[in-house]
Amino acid sequence: MSVNRTILVADDDQNDVFFLRRAFQKSGLEHSVVHVSDGQEAIDYLRGDAGYSDRARFPIPALLLLDLKMPKVDGFDVLHWLKERSDLKELPVVVLSSSSREDDIQRARSLGADDYRVKPADFEQLLLLAQDVSSRWLVAGQLSS
Repeated sequence: MSVNRTILVADDDQNDVFFLRRAFQKSGLEHSVVHVSDGQEAIDYLRGDAGYSDRARFPIPALLLLDLKMPKVDGFDVLHWLKERSDLKELPVVVLSSSSREDDIQRARSLGADDYRVKPADFEQLLLLAQDVSSRWLVAGQLSS
């Protein structure tokens, strides 16, 4: 049985977020997708600052999907910030980026990303990615909780 878990998506591209939400819905995955537009908003959400203090409305996510290239604070900075936070060390972070550059992949992993996925070019591939990410990082996580 599927349990509704919160996924925090940090991505400045509204179209990518729209299609990601659709992919989770179309896959029958009933997770709550919460969107923030940049790395600073992701940090504020995770800290419970700047309007995100109500944990009933803004729960600690079960998964962070993190874009790298964002305004203000980028994904690498978020990863660096997370590395310093012992209270969030159990939060799985999947980088979801348009970059397939090996140096970006290695840097993200060295900063603590649990997984690195290149954004798919078509919706069918995005459906598969949503299903895979859910089964790997959310279903497995709920079994061990």
